[in-house]
Amino acid sequence: MTQHEVDLVVIGAGPGGEALANGAAKAGLEVVVVDRHLVGGECPYYGCIPTKMMVRASDAVAEVRRASSLAGDASIVPSWAPVATRIDEDATTHWDDTIAVDRLQDAGATVRHGVARLAGVGTVEVDGDTYVARRGVVLNTGTRPAVPPVEGLEGTPFWTNRDAVRVTELPGSLVVIGGGPIGCELAQVFARFGVRVTVVQHGSRLLEVNEPEASELLAQVFAEDGIRVLTSVDATRAAYADGAFTLELSNGERLTADKVLVAAGRTPNLDDLGLETVGLDPTARTIPVDEWLRAGEKLWAIGDVTGHGAFTHMSMYQSAIALRDVLEQGGEPARYHAVPHVTFTDPEVAGVGMTEQAARDAGLNVRTGSTDLAQSSRGFTHGPGGHGLVKVVEDADRGVLVGATVVGPAGGEILGFLAVAVHAEVPVATLRTMIYAYPTFHRAIESALADLGD
Repeated sequence: MTQHEVDLVVIGAGPGGEALANGAAKAGLEVVVVDRHLVGGECPYYGCIPTKMMVRASDAVAEVRRASSLAGDASIVPSWAPVATRIDEDATTHWDDTIAVDRLQDAGATVRHGVARLAGVGTVEVDGDTYVARRGVVLNTGTRPAVPPVEGLEGTPFWTNRDAVRVTELPGSLVVIGGGPIGCELAQVFARFGVRVTVVQHGSRLLEVNEPEASELLAQVFAEDGIRVLTSVDATRAAYADGAFTLELSNGERLTADKVLVAAGRTPNLDDLGLETVGLDPTARTIPVDEWLRAGEKLWAIGDVTGHGAFTHMSMYQSAIALRDVLEQGGEPARYHAVPHVTFTDPEVAGVGMTEQAARDAGLNVRTGSTDLAQSSRGFTHGPGGHGLVKVVEDADRGVLVGATVVGPAGGEILGFLAVAVHAEVPVATLRTMIYAYPTFHRAIESALADLGD
């Protein structure tokens, strides 16, 4: 093995790892970045960016179909070709990471495509080379699609999100295993392009991490979109023959479909990483970190593997804190009381902080307030597609919001207001003195606050 001495090794170049490496290199550190796949990670190639192009296209299809009740006769013949072209050419540059690699190299970092493994404190092995890091090592290894233990599924041409975003021709029918954010977004997208979609959800409702009211509303919208949703049921056996899948379910039902999309969670990329060489559990699903993202001597971890939310914005948030610690710059440590998240269905389902149940489980004196977004002035004028709600969760003893949920058109944008309130712990009394622009969707927040009572 050839040994190299550097300042910092970043294993995994997802958004957070790339940003940290870029910042460290620009600060003058000798940085090596290692990724076994594409620099940029899941988000730009298989996640956030291509899927939101798919969502944008399906929303356009839905809006044309709503036009007849708003502005006269209109019709559309959906075509997947423009969607596939945008993803291939604009989002992923044909799944080529040259631009991202060049960006890091221009900042002064060295990029390696290969398999990295820890080999002791501050030491990383990469395909025959050993790097000894003076400052240390940052882990940003992310996650990959999880595959449930369904008999017969292995070896069949099932899809994960990585396959779904590369589709150039749509199937006639699709079964989606999993009713979380990925499964829900893709189910609605394909349904609006004419695919017959069935969602098989292990849990009792869609989007289980969100408020029950949000799940119920989304289920109603899915029914309007022609999506069949089966909850509290599992796929127990799968078979593939003559170009079609057969799925046997725990409720005794048998489904047939052209394709199966597995969207049943994520698996952390921690296997065979050499965690045991730095005193960490090699079988763990997450890496424990402190408020500075320190995971051990000369070791930091950021992103999905820390267990604080598998979101690009979480990885970016943590990367900035870890970078300041690497550079010994200080600043504010990490806090997770106001983590926002958005599922980009139509309507969008967005949340921040605690749900009502989580707040009660934490022992808080909880008050909630809610309002029907469709009954607001903006929801009324919006017409078709104006489904939604705003729900706020208050710690009544402190008089501050600890959580909020928004379902509606641009729900993620409306959430921004509430994310600030939860993060900054703005008193509810202060929020009630604000002037809310009329007629906006966010004005419904005022109604939800009023519903808290005195």
